[in-house]
Amino acid sequence: KEFRERPGRLRAAKNLIEHGINNIVCIGGDGSLTGAHLFRKEWDSLLQELVEKKEVTQENASAYKHLNIVGLVGSIDNDFCGTDMTIGTDSALHRIMEAIDCITTTASSHQRCFVLEVMGRHCGYLALVSALGSDADWVFIPEAPPGPGWEDQLCNKLQNTREMGQRLNIIVLAEGAIDSNGKQISSEDVRQLISTRLKYDTRITILGHVQRGGSPSAFDRLLATRMGTEAVLALMEATPTSYPVVIALSGNQTVRVPLMHCVKKTLAVAEAMSERRFKEAQELRGRSFKGNLETYIRLSKLRPKLFSNKQVFNFSINIDLSLQRSNN
Repeated sequence: KEFRERPGRLRAAKNLIEHGINNIVCIGGDGSLTGAHLFRKEWDSLLQELVEKKEVTQENASAYKHLNIVGLVGSIDNDFCGTDMTIGTDSALHRIMEAIDCITTTASSHQRCFVLEVMGRHCGYLALVSALGSDADWVFIPEAPPGPGWEDQLCNKLQNTREMGQRLNIIVLAEGAIDSNGKQISSEDVRQLISTRLKYDTRITILGHVQRGGSPSAFDRLLATRMGTEAVLALMEATPTSYPVVIALSGNQTVRVPLMHCVKKTLAVAEAMSERRFKEAQELRGRSFKGNLETYIRLSKLRPKLFSNKQVFNFSINIDLSLQRSNN
């Protein structure tokens, strides 16, 4: 929080000069990367103020006149525009899928309905992809809020799947889920709805910070290594006129994208969401997000019946235990 104010950034500039640092790799989300961009933009004025206050010498200020910044996006939400994947997202998805696999076992054996709440206050990527990968019955994400009457639609779908022989129901909900009017939809709201109307045994599982921990996946290890390598190369090749860049993943290739371009696009998503322009927000999220959403919508139609309509023949098998005793 201190860095959000100019006195905090002034102190940061002094620390960098005192330690002889003028190259920074900033790892974080849109907040950290926006702050890094502002820091570089103010760098000249910060040095001048430090010289005027005699906190650094003119000689040191001249030696570190140029500040080079490269950004790496570390965010499990995959909410930064300009990159196909952010560091940590794949590992978080692994945690979620493992939890759903565990829940599926107990939900099936007890014919229960589970509401799984995952992280995503402003971005529904984790909820969407985990719902797609687990064949969840319903998903709530902030970018595609349900319209009026969603309560009836949800209950009807769950009831139909049970009538067709399905023993369990999984509902994935992003913590920032809202309806089309901007009203928050909580996991407790969904639980009460299902329990009251359908009388299903419904439980809530909130993963919380479990998603942020554990061993990283192989994909994330490789992604971080490749991005880190590209970041160092970008700093080594930087010139006094170079603009800050973000190391992004595009088509499985590491590329350098202008930092402010990505920040502006990410902020545009937040603006579209606040003004309820949800279709635009989906477009701004990128092709991967929109493609996953469209695929889930196609696959979310009612499944075929799990049991055949053909006539079932029952057979009885009689075992004559007396023959076995006589043989013994």
